[in-house]
Parts: sequence; C-alpha cells; structure tokens
Amino acid sequence: MLPSAAVVALLLTPGADPDAKQIEFFENKIRPVLAESCYSCHSADAKGKKKLKGGLMLDTKDGLLKGGDTGPAVVPGKPADSLLMKSLRCDGDLKMPPAGKLADPILKDFETWIAAGAADPRVETAVKTVGIDIEKGKQFWSFQPVKEPAVPEASGYTTPIDKFVAAKWKEQKLTPVGPADKRTLLRRVYLDLIGLPPTAEDFDAFEKDASPDAFAKVVEKLLASPQYGEKWARHWLDVARYAEDQAHTFGVKPKNQAWRYRDWVIKAFNDDMPFDRFVKMQLAADLLPDAPAEAFDKYAGLGFLGLGAEYYRDAGCAPKADADELDDKVDTVTRGFLAITVACARCHDHKYDPIPTKDYYALAGIYIGTKLTDTPLAPADQVKAHADAQAKVKEAEGKVNKAKDEQKKLEKDKKDDKDAIKAAMDKVKELAADVEKLKKAVPPAPPVVHVLSGNGPGMKVNVRGNPAVLGEEVPKGFLQVLPAEAKPGKGFDRLALANAIASKDNPLTARVIVNRVWAWHFGRGIVGSPSNFGILGDAPTNQPLLDWLAFHFMKNGWSLKWLHRQIVLSAVYQLDSRPDEANDKIDGANVYQWRANRRRLDVEQWRDSLLSVSGTLDAKTGGPTFSLKDANVTRRTVYAKVSRHEPDGLLRLFDFPDANATADKRVTTTVPQQQLFALNSPFMVGQAKALAARAEKLGKTDAEKITAAYRLAFGRSPETQELDLAERYLKLPAGKDDKLTRWQQFAQVLLASNELMFVD
Repeated sequence: MLPSAAVVALLLTPGADPDAKQIEFFENKIRPVLAESCYSCHSADAKGKKKLKGGLMLDTKDGLLKGGDTGPAVVPGKPADSLLMKSLRCDGDLKMPPAGKLADPILKDFETWIAAGAADPRVETAVKTVGIDIEKGKQFWSFQPVKEPAVPEASGYTTPIDKFVAAKWKEQKLTPVGPADKRTLLRRVYLDLIGLPPTAEDFDAFEKDASPDAFAKVVEKLLASPQYGEKWARHWLDVARYAEDQAHTFGVKPKNQAWRYRDWVIKAFNDDMPFDRFVKMQLAADLLPDAPAEAFDKYAGLGFLGLGAEYYRDAGCAPKADADELDDKVDTVTRGFLAITVACARCHDHKYDPIPTKDYYALAGIYIGTKLTDTPLAPADQVKAHADAQAKVKEAEGKVNKAKDEQKKLEKDKKDDKDAIKAAMDKVKELAADVEKLKKAVPPAPPVVHVLSGNGPGMKVNVRGNPAVLGEEVPKGFLQVLPAEAKPGKGFDRLALANAIASKDNPLTARVIVNRVWAWHFGRGIVGSPSNFGILGDAPTNQPLLDWLAFHFMKNGWSLKWLHRQIVLSAVYQLDSRPDEANDKIDGANVYQWRANRRRLDVEQWRDSLLSVSGTLDAKTGGPTFSLKDANVTRRTVYAKVSRHEPDGLLRLFDFPDANATADKRVTTTVPQQQLFALNSPFMVGQAKALAARAEKLGKTDAEKITAAYRLAFGRSPETQELDLAERYLKLPAGKDDKLTRWQQFAQVLLASNELMFVD
C-alpha cells in the first residue's frame, strides 16, 4: 500500500520549500537506515575492502540511481518499480538486509521517500566524516544575537511593522492594495484571534463605530476573551504533537487525563504567560525554584514531553525503543522551541548546520532514563488515603483468593465432607463481602497529570545511531553554537536546558515564536520554514522586521498578546485580499505581503463556525475530551479527542496534522470526500436543521426568513439576486425522497458555502 497522500503532499507542497522538506525527511528517516543496514556491503568503503555486493553502491545518489548488477535501485516516484523497495520487502529473490526484514514503519518511510521523488542531497563519492567549525557556524544569520535594527523611514506609515514592510515594497517595486472593508476586517480578526466568526450584531456595532480606535477596541475585547486561549492553544498543541494515546498501543497505557495539559496551555495563553516562562514550565516546572504552589499550575505543563512517544518493547527491542523515544524528545524540544533539526545529528554530524553528533547526545543525555509518570493533583494526605485504601482492598482480595484455593482443595481431597466444604464456601462469601465493603471506603482516585520526571545521567554516543554500538562519553549540555549559562557536565539538568532555551541571549527562541505567530496570522512566516532556521530552511524575507519584533517581544516581557497587537493593528494586516496583475508578475506568491492571503479555515475554525452560526455551540470550557464521532456533541473542536493510534476521520479529512511529530503548519488539500461530508454527514444535517429553525423564528415572510438566515450565517443581508434565487428555490415542491425540508436544504447550502469556509 502506498504512503498516505497527505504525507506525500506535505513533501511536495509548493511554497513550503519542498526540497528542504524532502531532504530533511531523507536525513532523518532514510540515510540512517542506509548507513546502519546497507553500507557494510554497498558503499565505497565496502568496495575498498573488496566486500562490495552486486555492484551496488548506496552511499551516493549516483550509485543509488545507477544501481548494480540487476539495474537501478530506485525509480523516483515509483516505489512499486524500485528494486530497493522490493528487496527491503523481501518480494522476490532479493531479500535485504541479510540480518532480517526491516520494521514496517521503516519500510513505509522508504515508500514515502521514493513516492515523493527520492530526494537525495549526497554528492560526495564516499561517506566521510567532516569536522564542524562551530565558530564559523555562529556567523549564520539565525545564530547571530538579536539586536534592535533601525526602523526605516516610510512616508504614510506609522507602525514599525508597516515601515519595515513598506521598505521591502519599495525595494521590490511593489504597490500594496488598499485596505479591506470593515466587514472583511472584522471577520478576519475574529477568526484569527478567537477562531469564531462575529455575529450580525458584532458587524452592526463595528460598522456604526466611527471612532479612530474602533478596531483597537475590538482587538482588546477579543484578546480578553477566554475563547482567545482556545484558539491559540491549538496552534501550540500542533507544535507539541499533543495526543491522548500512542500509535503503537500494545503494552502502553492510554493517557486518559492528557486533556489537563491542553487545559493548561489554554490557561497559559489566556493569562498571557510570558513565553520564556511558558518554555520553562513545560521543560522543568518541577525544578523551578519559583514554581507555582497549586499542583495543576506547577505540573500540568510537563505534559509537553509527558505525552510523548512510547514504543512497544517486545523481545530484544527495548534499546531501540529507548533510543527512538529519546529522539522524539530531542526533536520536539529543538524543533519546537529552536527551529533547528538537531535530530539529523543522531547518526552523524549534521550535514548542513553546525551541530555535531556529540551535541545530539549531550541533549539526549539529559533525558536518558527519565520516566513518563503520573503526578497526582491532590494534597498528600488525600493521595495517601487513596493508596492505603487500595492496599487494604488488595490485601482483602488476596484473602479471598486464598480461601477459594482452600475450598477447591477440600472439594478435591474431601469431596464427601459437605460440612467442611460449605464452611469454606461461606468463608469465601464472607471475605468477598468484606472486599465489597472496603471498595466502598475507598475515596475517589485523585486526578493526575501525565508528566516527564527525573534527570538523565548522560550517555555515550550511539555510533551511527545504533544503541548497541557505543562510542565516547558525552557530557550533558547545550548546543555548542548557542550560549548557555550552565557549563556542560553532570549538573546540566532539565532546568539548565530550559534556562538556556528561554534566555534572552539565545538568538533563536524569540525569533522562532515571533515567526510562528506571524505565520499563523498571515499564512506564511517571515521565515517560510517555521521549524527550520538552519541552512536548509528558508532565508528570512525581511530579517530586520523579524529581529525588531523579536527584540521588542523580549523587551515587552515575552508577551504574546503584545505581539498580536503589533501585528493586527498594522496596516499590513488590514490590507484587502484582492489580486493585482502588476504585483503578481513580481511576487505572485505574495511573499512580501502586499495583500492579504485568502485562506480556507482549518477544521477547528470551520466546525466551530458551523456550530456558532447554527446557534448550537456549547460554550463550556475545559474538561475531558469528547469523540467527534458523536454528531450531537457541540463543544469547540479543541476539546475533541486527538488520537495517534486511530486518528479521527473528520480531522484527518480536513488536514489535521499527524500527532506523532511536531507540526509547524497545516497542509491544505482539496478532495471530493470533503464536499461529501458537507452534503451527507449527520453533523452537517443537524446544524442545517438548527440554522433553519433559527431563521424561521426571525421572520414572517420568506424574504424576512432568508434575510435572517444570511445574517446568521454571513453577518450580512442577501443581495437582490441571492434573495430572488432563494425565494424561488423555497417554492419548489419537495422531492419524494427528500429527508430534509426545503428550508433545511437551503440552510445546508449556506453552511456548505465557500463564504463560510474561507476568510478573506
């Protein structure tokens, strides 16, 4: 079976620097396997030792494409026609590697890689160990300290953002389009800041407010709304690869209270927790000297890694599982907070960035041996009372089992002694009754949060990523290319790592989160690769702007709400989305933001919008998750269950990211099944019925009801042509097989429209 279309689409998505994505995939998933399982027989080194098999060399791109005695090893884009794929699957006479078939997830990685074009950056004639010049690496733009750049002069603009962007327009000979109309702007900022559309009353109030600070007042209202945290927490949960279970569930407990981490993130955004604090609370809250006293506030953020990958440990697989779980931690921390692909150095020095293999194991050593555990959110006496009661129940159950064994022995050895047997049976019943009584003493289990605990002792390099082949010992520490206050060694723990990442002297952390927020607002970051600020990542289109924002973000207390204000109150954010032929010829991708980008709502915004306009949205906040399979549940989508093992069909259909790895952006696909959902799903039918009922109560004539429906759905009255068409449609006789009334069908058309699904 071919890899999922979504994965291949991600690797080939235009505008997402697909070459970099493919190369990153190769470096993380393909090269390490080739090096570990193939090079001993298929490389220049093997040839030099006269051990080359089949004339096939897999340590270069040319060798892979040329192949060996049996022909090309890989046919880019065609896994089924590639001999390498057939050999790895043991399909036919060729069965590789000789040590045994590779695991299915590895085979799927190779399928994905070949299907996406088999990108291969290797141009060297043989595998070589190349030393990394750390000092030279520090000269790369993203590793340079953040300094405040001078704001350029730009007549007609007042905010620093606008002046920096206007300078680029001038440089690129671009002319920005005009501002968006008030209705478009209001819908845009509502969906951007709280993930819900404005009501008709919101539109009316904004249209009537002619004061110069009308928009600023709206922004403040939205930032103060609890719905702001619900919207923006979901962005971070993508980065944190939040889920409630594991892709491989054998022997792994589900994380039934994972939702507490989600609620903590929502609260952190609503409280405008300083981002440097946000970092520390997720990496080392239990070690902070000024940690909150409240257990939830202190421990729940540790779910960032506490909800990480756990792999099945069958016979002989524990070392590999441990290594892969460490890799998940290193990759999530470094890509999530620092936007650098440190995991590429697991098997060899990073081929592009100044990250030697030792740095990977310096970080991994902080986490080796740490545990994913449950921390109670209750006072110690309550936890002890529950544990003691459970112990008593267990002891009583042991007595029952012993009594049952005695009864069975009597029934076997003294089957004629009915009095003794009856006495034994009575004893079992008496003890069983005691167990039931004890179970009713037992207080409720205290709530818990799933956390990562402990500190690793450090580790040795795994040669070529193989945990069975150990190299030199590496002191725990930070990346050499970045500053750290604490020195490498035994004392470099999770708190030292958190302090290094959250330091204002770290050139990456502020730049990375500022760029992420910019991308979540505009659809594209100033750096187009939000999780890769390395050499393979995109160069910034406006580094002075990025650095100005990062500098002042830190200066203003690492406040995300401050950052939102700077962005949405700028003239750049408020531009119209209409195209311009002259600009399109220069910058068709709108890299320099001369207009707004029209975007399809992500699945959470769309589903929540449907609930909002139909009047069924349940505003309850926080608490356990619900299943989206239940079409009658109307809570916000952020509270829905997220599974790695069995991803929800609706989320997957509308491009929800794979929760097995940190995600920096959503891929947008268009497939027929999406429209089939809009036409046939019980959820859409339920919302259509609700919207029709709302509209019918708001008018006496068809025209009044149609107008009410348009105002509920779009915040506007219908145009003359729309009103006429709707009136004629509603007068048509119902079909004999219709399951919905004409009004309900009309409401469903409105809900399925592009006007509701897209934001200008």
